[in-house]
Amino acid sequence: MTRVIRYVFSDILRTRFILFYTGFLLLSTLALFQLDSDFGKVVLSLMNIVLMVVPLVSVVFTTIHFFSSYEFIELMLAQPINRKVIFLSEYVAVASSLCIAYLIGVGVPFVIFGAGQNVISLLVTGVFLTLVFVSLAFLSSVLTRDKSKAIGIALLFWFYFSLIYDGLVLWTIYTFSDYPLEKVTLTLISFNPVDLARIIMLLQLDISALMGYTGAFYKNFFGSNMGVLFSSTILSLWVAVPLLLALRIFRKKDL
Repeated sequence: MTRVIRYVFSDILRTRFILFYTGFLLLSTLALFQLDSDFGKVVLSLMNIVLMVVPLVSVVFTTIHFFSSYEFIELMLAQPINRKVIFLSEYVAVASSLCIAYLIGVGVPFVIFGAGQNVISLLVTGVFLTLVFVSLAFLSSVLTRDKSKAIGIALLFWFYFSLIYDGLVLWTIYTFSDYPLEKVTLTLISFNPVDLARIIMLLQLDISALMGYTGAFYKNFFGSNMGVLFSSTILSLWVAVPLLLALRIFRKKDL
């Protein structure tokens, strides 16, 4: 499995996309530091990039790479190698390359300018979002043999979680604004990894007061050990469930 991971990882580096992705994040972060030296404002600005660009890049790149590697996967399947090993090797190589690019592109500037505590939450949630959307991209890739359809499904995942779901949550909040919705919204947020990551990062910036009573509820909850365990568990499930579904389909799929 290690050899397969190394080969896939080196193949990804040869495409140079990871280098461009790292450079984009690095230049964006450095530019924000040049505009403002306040760590909180820089993190808040980067949050928009993390919540929109990182998931989009993860789903598109992963789907394209999977179909570009179809011949290699078929070649590996002709060998006495377990399908599970091939699939997980592909996942680990793609996910690790994107995570490393993200950590370098965003983390290095903070180290240069003196990392604050807020950046830890930004880095951790960004890595989780990368893993989540790589899993969703693998799921969309094994659902169909058609590359364009797979990319369409992957983009639909991104569009739904990044844009559409927020509208549904806001509609629910405004419609039932006369009722206590703290626990309801917490449940709704759990069904969207992007929203969960957004809440975690916002609370680390100490601006929960702007969110009213609901913000105080979130701060008390996510600031506790139970809240940390809850958010970590939910994000881990968002990584594991789509990946396991994709693995199950891949093991039974006729390539």
